[in-house]
Amino acid sequence: MRCIAVDDEPLALDLLEDNISMVPYLQLVAKCNNAFEAMEVLRTQQIDLIFLDIQMPGLTGLQFLQSMASKPLVILITAYEKYALEGFNLDVTDYLVKPVSLERFVKACNKANELHQLRSAGKAARDQSDFFFVNVDYSLFKVVFADIIWIEGLKDYVKIQLKSTNKPVITRMSIKSLEEQLPPSRFIRIHKSYIISVAAITAIRKNSVFLQDIELPVGDTYRDALYAIAGKSQS
Repeated sequence: MRCIAVDDEPLALDLLEDNISMVPYLQLVAKCNNAFEAMEVLRTQQIDLIFLDIQMPGLTGLQFLQSMASKPLVILITAYEKYALEGFNLDVTDYLVKPVSLERFVKACNKANELHQLRSAGKAARDQSDFFFVNVDYSLFKVVFADIIWIEGLKDYVKIQLKSTNKPVITRMSIKSLEEQLPPSRFIRIHKSYIISVAAITAIRKNSVFLQDIELPVGDTYRDALYAIAGKSQS
């Protein structure tokens, strides 16, 4: 698992580095002194796990988590117990209170590794699939991944625009639950209300993405991930 350690205390970062080096399935990619350095690493590299301090100047660990549209697994490491509930509400993998024993640290890492393997297995299964089904007018409608141009969330419904028909498919479900069925290698969320096919992108300009003559907005929290996709296509 490729991981980063984020803490504004140099001694804490050094201790994290030592602990990470003892776990055979972890690879430390970077040590970051603040959330902004971590943002840059996440923008340019694939990271599976973040070890994250909460109390940091500028942007706290919790604020950093809230700013991410999609995030790796996260283990919070902090001197304060009072943020535990808020941390778990943000779907962190574990919450460690300093000082952390090596045994407790390894237990948290094992939990993260199990979740990572489950995610990887789910991603592989989605990548191997070509289609999924949604409920439309009391019937199951087959949607082929390659046929999707974009998806729009409409409160309790989603609208799926397809290449094969001008009439969109509308089904009752949340955009988040639909996003979980899509292979992340082929689709990207660009806004709280929009998911698009990566293959359908024809241009990206400032706060917009173009799918031929269709212009869709790009949300602030999703912009880095979109530009990361564009950067990979150029390399």
